[in-house]
Amino acid sequence: MSEKLTHKQLIGLANEFGTPLYVYHAEKIKAQFEILQHAFKSTNARFFYACKALSNINILKYMHQLGAGLDCVSINEVKLGLGAGFLPENILFTPNSVDFSEIQEAKEIGVNLNIDNISILEQFGNRYGNTYSICIRFNPHIMGGGNYKISTGHIDSKFGISVHQMRHIERIVKSTKLKVKGIHMHTGSDIKDVSVFLQGLEVMFDLARHFPDLSFIDLGSGFKVPYDHDDVTTDVELLGKKVGEAFHQYEKETGNKIEVWFEPGKYLVSEAGYFIVKANVIKQTTATVFVGVNSGFNHLIRPMFYEAYHHIENISNPKGSERIYTVVGNICETDTFAWDRKLNDVKEGDYLVFYNAGAYGFEMSSNYNSRFKPAEVLFKDGKTLLIRKREQFEDLFRNQIEVI
Repeated sequence: MSEKLTHKQLIGLANEFGTPLYVYHAEKIKAQFEILQHAFKSTNARFFYACKALSNINILKYMHQLGAGLDCVSINEVKLGLGAGFLPENILFTPNSVDFSEIQEAKEIGVNLNIDNISILEQFGNRYGNTYSICIRFNPHIMGGGNYKISTGHIDSKFGISVHQMRHIERIVKSTKLKVKGIHMHTGSDIKDVSVFLQGLEVMFDLARHFPDLSFIDLGSGFKVPYDHDDVTTDVELLGKKVGEAFHQYEKETGNKIEVWFEPGKYLVSEAGYFIVKANVIKQTTATVFVGVNSGFNHLIRPMFYEAYHHIENISNPKGSERIYTVVGNICETDTFAWDRKLNDVKEGDYLVFYNAGAYGFEMSSNYNSRFKPAEVLFKDGKTLLIRKREQFEDLFRNQIEVI
């Protein structure tokens, strides 16, 4: 079965469910997961889906069916994972800047707990000692990622404990008898260069000698997906080969056979996602021609937030003459999806599709300007499944309390 939906299929979904509309293709998610499994077949690798990318319960259940674990950054994501069928031992919880009560709740559930703060590490050690094994998240001070806003391993990042604080960590571990079963790093997203991961792995191997009970090293993720036809991507086959060689050498030198963990999120769901909108107005100005669509950054914030690129096509007129447009939303702010973009001639009422919309699209959506959040559809085994209905006017009042 094809891993890509056709224009005809997308138009059919837009007509059936209305727009704006998020569509996810299950077979593409599966294909991406299998690519990773094949790439790392020579290593003892585990993959935990980073559900912050897309947390619809049906997507979580599908990831569970594929055999993935779950990477969570809030206690509510942990609970969603349990509801989707994940066992606690297959959930990794990596919070930051949370109250200690959230750490305690995760510990009581029994998930893999990843601590990224000296203060929390000390509190946890003093309270629980060696009764509960933990993972420590390090900041390796490696700049990775295609955008400063999504880089997490640089010196100014709030994430992780600096590798230069190792002596402090050792004192806490020794004095509280903490048992450390894993060490973790994540340098950012959209990492093109395999050497970034290998550089981080060298740092991790150096840290590993401080923890005799170590059973895994977690290299995060950040595998880059293509946003345009000729875009550079992470060579996961090469990475799998290099990581396999490094771990086999480590085992040979130390006698320790440990697992390598990864937390792919965007890599698994981004290309599986389509966002369909309708052209409301074509507006000619002295500077450009605007295509105003029935959506905005309240539904897809990435272009405005990260200056992210999404390939856009006019699926209503795919063979029309190309013209240059600026695609904008209907929010009362500067709300631009694409500047000076070539599109086949667009008329009011045409459907446009944004590709690579599976990650951080719906997940970061809002009701700004009192707009409804869109519906979500899963296309699986040739069938169309509505997995979230479009909001209605009454939903805007949910949890509001009228007191005047």
